[in-house]
Amino acid sequence: MKFHANRREFIQGFGAGLAGLALAPRHAFGAAPPPAPPVAVAKCMEYGPQVRPTLARLFDQIGGLSRIVRGKTVAVKMNMTGRPSTLVQGMPIGMTHWVHPEVIGNTVYLLGQAGARRIILVESSLSPSHSLQQFMSDAGWNPRDFASAATRVDFVDTNYGGPGGTYKRLWVPGGGLLFRAYDLNPVYTDIDVYVSLAKLKEHATAGVTLSMKNTFGITPCTMYGDGAGIDKPSEVVKGSRGGTLHDGKRQPSKTALAENDPNSPRVPGYRVPRVTADLVHARPIHLAIIDGIHTVAGGEGPWIKRCRPVHAGVLVAGTNPVTTDAVATALMGFNPMAEHGTAPFEKCDSTLKLAEGLGIGTRDLDHIEVIGTPISKARIDFRRA
Repeated sequence: MKFHANRREFIQGFGAGLAGLALAPRHAFGAAPPPAPPVAVAKCMEYGPQVRPTLARLFDQIGGLSRIVRGKTVAVKMNMTGRPSTLVQGMPIGMTHWVHPEVIGNTVYLLGQAGARRIILVESSLSPSHSLQQFMSDAGWNPRDFASAATRVDFVDTNYGGPGGTYKRLWVPGGGLLFRAYDLNPVYTDIDVYVSLAKLKEHATAGVTLSMKNTFGITPCTMYGDGAGIDKPSEVVKGSRGGTLHDGKRQPSKTALAENDPNSPRVPGYRVPRVTADLVHARPIHLAIIDGIHTVAGGEGPWIKRCRPVHAGVLVAGTNPVTTDAVATALMGFNPMAEHGTAPFEKCDSTLKLAEGLGIGTRDLDHIEVIGTPISKARIDFRRA
């Protein structure tokens, strides 16, 4: 296992933070903030032929894909949480808690049409095979459907290091809420554009799981998982991140940095939102896409007993993850300005509030332009669905 990080990279990151403060716009010191990037919402009742034109319209409404991806290497982080054999009421997994393959394939196609030079589909799977394609095949999907959607499409299971077992350190601006830095597969540091392709879901620990919480899954379980090696990352995945990132019962492998404060609360509702905000701060999301056509309510997957299918019939896209997730939260029938103790954040801190506090974006709907279908016309009450 190799690791690339040095003092120069740390100093450069620290210096960039100071420069950003010196060059901060006037709104950072009390003047009116600039307009938030718009969020596009569209009704799309079923998977099938209507998905591609609906996505294309959403992307046009937020300014077009070409300006973001032309000539660039683009990573698309898909939400494929859990194991493909674990289903909600026996339903196809893309109809419940995974992003549907129709949404993945059409996103890849449209990125390719917009001029992306290379597209990398990424997820940190729970498969010991090291192969994201195998993980997809285990779910009954055909990876060739995605590979043929654009000129150059690659697949990377980011639970493992890059060539030669290499990981790279991603520093969190400002020192981080829980960790100063996270060690990740190099794909997350070497790409030009990062796309979070998420599912519209509640989350038992974090309240909601949307484009930001999807990024929680970029941390390798071989290093931050329950069965991670003590001194170095494990060779295969041996469990999820519950003991390390959720509960704080152990630290990551010693090749990674330990958390900032070993005396911080050992409470998942405190830790998971902060890890998520850290990661979104360190690895900015350039494009957030949320699949809410068919999804689940009550939790993020079938391991949550109250998790159940729900038909929301909506797609969402935006270029800022906080504004996009705020709109998506409202579409689920919740108030994105809700505090800890209020639905959907009854047992946790709000990732939206934490990310807003870091200056990533606003969660205030009064300052977010919604293009396309109004929230009032697409909202569904997830607690009653």
